[in-house]
Amino acid sequence: MKHQNKISAAYLFLTPALLAIFIFFLIPVAAALLMSFTDFDIYSLGNFSYARFVGLQNYIEIFKDPLFWQSLKNTFYFVIAGGPLSIAVSLAAALLLSSKLVKFKGIFRLVYFMPVVTTLVAVSILWRFIYHPRFGILNYLLGFIGVHPIDWLGNPHWAMPAIILMAVWKNFGYNMIIFIAGLQNIPEDLYEAANIEGASGWNKFKNITLPMLAPTTLFVSIITMIGYFQLFAEPYVMTQGGPLNSTLSIVLYMYQEGFRWWNMGYSAALAFILFFIILLISLIQLKLQKETAV
Repeated sequence: MKHQNKISAAYLFLTPALLAIFIFFLIPVAAALLMSFTDFDIYSLGNFSYARFVGLQNYIEIFKDPLFWQSLKNTFYFVIAGGPLSIAVSLAAALLLSSKLVKFKGIFRLVYFMPVVTTLVAVSILWRFIYHPRFGILNYLLGFIGVHPIDWLGNPHWAMPAIILMAVWKNFGYNMIIFIAGLQNIPEDLYEAANIEGASGWNKFKNITLPMLAPTTLFVSIITMIGYFQLFAEPYVMTQGGPLNSTLSIVLYMYQEGFRWWNMGYSAALAFILFFIILLISLIQLKLQKETAV
């Protein structure tokens, strides 16, 4: 009887949250999935009867669309180049702030975390000035070592690396806090035993720190990958997807189709393709982690 009462109490407390998830998440997702099989456009907003069921036509057109493949290539470039770099910088910062040699750790943690809580649009606008080809501070500093001014956001070869650099600076503080928490959970006895054995700093990092941080690294890798696949605000504010579509991401392309050209059915299909790409890569990461652990 007591067990049944506990179950009833649990359902009672869970019901408001589950109801909110059902109304504000599951229903919109189901509606978007249904929309992806229609030609829903601006006229359908006024009268749903104008939306026609087209089956898999949107998905077929997407895979024939050169802009989709361009945006997919750009997104993978951003994830593959920016993701590992962001994780490496986060881990390096966490190791630095966990070191006994560093003083005023609280101040450094605050400073490194401030970009995370700063509005992304404001950060993007600020970095547009930093990257300015004539008046930007980056080109000014490069001039001291003899590097000629670079049109960072106007050159197709430099635009995506410039956005990656900005995104790493903006996001590394969040992962740094997670890595610091992971480092604090490593038993100090392991390092003391390694010191007794005369292990070098590199050997301690390779044989103790990295293996003990494996679960934390997996978590950070997955959330970073998911976040970077949703690249939108940076190219939207800084380049509008240019130059020559070199910074056009899948989410930006989805936005353009849905809210600029009002091809909402097509845009919804793009959203679900992105969802399945993220799901597939997340499952692969989990499988690789399990095999490595074994």
